[in-house]
Amino acid sequence: MKTTYMAKPSEVQRKWYVIDAEGKTLGRLAARVASILRGKHKPIFTPHVDTGDHVIIVNAEKVVLTGKKATDKMVYTHSQYPGGLKAKPYGELLAENPEKTIRRTVWGMMPHNRLGRQMIAKLQVYPGPNHPHAAQKPEVLELEDLK
Repeated sequence: MKTTYMAKPSEVQRKWYVIDAEGKTLGRLAARVASILRGKHKPIFTPHVDTGDHVIIVNAEKVVLTGKKATDKMVYTHSQYPGGLKAKPYGELLAENPEKTIRRTVWGMMPHNRLGRQMIAKLQVYPGPNHPHAAQKPEVLELEDLK
């Protein structure tokens, strides 16, 4: 009788990847990054174990939104007081803080539980081309199909 393989946290080998976001579509980039953070690209993927890799996104300020999302898609926050709803267009949020925008978009594609919070901690986002993670020897990950 064969049994299903379940990865153990001590067996997981983690890699570091660098992704250049210049000219990439935000949603497609976020979906691919969420998949790598979860570990779905590995044959040892186990849903209840963090098998994912570390991801560094550079040039976050050069990511693009398609269609009219920059003006029509809104980001809502609420202060928990009456009348405290604030809405901001996604394009404005992207211009002000591209790192926060990408992190927010990737988080929307992750599990919203303890495991998801552990996985999103492996995401590093930088607005420009430089990052301080050279010591980890990250591999450049090309995402050609995301334009």
